[in-house]
Amino acid sequence: VQLQASGGGLVQAGDSLRLSCAASGRASTTYNYGWFRQTSGQGRDFVAAIIWRGGRTHYANSVKGRFTITADNAKNTVYLQMNSLKPEDTGVYYCAARLDTLDSRIYYFRGDTYDVWGQGTQVTVSS
Repeated sequence: VQLQASGGGLVQAGDSLRLSCAASGRASTTYNYGWFRQTSGQGRDFVAAIIWRGGRTHYANSVKGRFTITADNAKNTVYLQMNSLKPEDTGVYYCAARLDTLDSRIYYFRGDTYDVWGQGTQVTVSS
């Protein structure tokens, strides 16, 4: 599968953005997906994940209640709706995918367990 992320931009604190991650190639429904954020000089931090089959979702504590990850089967696209954005949400957002296995359902928060990465999309939140 190949991933194409989009939707980033420059917004003010309190605004909303929706990131998209379009999957192509091998059947997207056999993968689980995650969003990670990388800030300058830091590693990629877990933001959200979705188990495609069943739709179970997971979130980092810092985004719970503000971000929502969803999957559209018809469009083979995973979305990250980001509301009430804060300056600390600034970073490059990456979507990632991994084949649906027991490990992928357990270690959804570990970037090193994902096999496929899209290019990043920059999100900048000004105060």
